[in-house]
Amino acid sequence: MKEEKMKQSTIDLKRRNLLKKSLVGLTAVAAGSIIATSASADELPELTEDDPMAIGLGYKKDTTTVDAAKQPKHTVEQRCDGCALYTSKSATAGACAIFPGKQVSASGWCSAYAKKP
Repeated sequence: MKEEKMKQSTIDLKRRNLLKKSLVGLTAVAAGSIIATSASADELPELTEDDPMAIGLGYKKDTTTVDAAKQPKHTVEQRCDGCALYTSKSATAGACAIFPGKQVSASGWCSAYAKKP
C-alpha cells in the first residue's frame, strides 16, 4: 500500500512539473512574439488589401472605405490605431498581433478590431 502511494505521488509530481514547464514555455513564446512584433514595426513590409489574410478579415488601409454592407459592425471611428491589438511609435503605421510580420495602416480597419480599454 505504501509503495503504491509513493508511485502515485511521484507521478503527480512529474505531471505538475510538466505542467509548470509548459506554462512557462508558452508564456515565454507569447511574450517573445509580442516583443518581436512591436520592436521592429518600422522595418516590416506593408500589409496589402489583397493579402489572403487581409481579405479574410476585411482589412482596409483606410477605415472610411469599408463596405458597410459587408461589414455591418464597422463604424468610421474604428481605426487600427484605436485597436488593442495595434502597437506603434509612428503616427502612420504599426504592428498588429493579427497580422504578424506585416505593418498595418494607423487609419486602417479589419473585422478583428477590439477597442483599446
